[in-house]
Amino acid sequence: MTNFIYAVWLLCYILTFAIFFRAILSWFAMGTRSPIVASLYNALGIITEPILAPLRRIIPMIGMMDITPIVAIILLQIIGQVLAAYL
Repeated sequence: MTNFIYAVWLLCYILTFAIFFRAILSWFAMGTRSPIVASLYNALGIITEPILAPLRRIIPMIGMMDITPIVAIILLQIIGQVLAAYL
């Protein structure tokens, strides 16, 4: 059971970093034509979209700003802290 909790805890933190880097890259990926940046952005999209897509259906955009990455990171951190308490 402890290994499973640790694996889920680790997954929460990996997903947190993936969402963070995707959000940062989204600011720069629009203006660059670099295939490396575009492929990294697409790979992060494949990893993070299953988490962000359901949240986008619930959370409205604020103006032109999508706040679902912030909400997802907060939720993942809460889940990670709860799981860390059980480790």
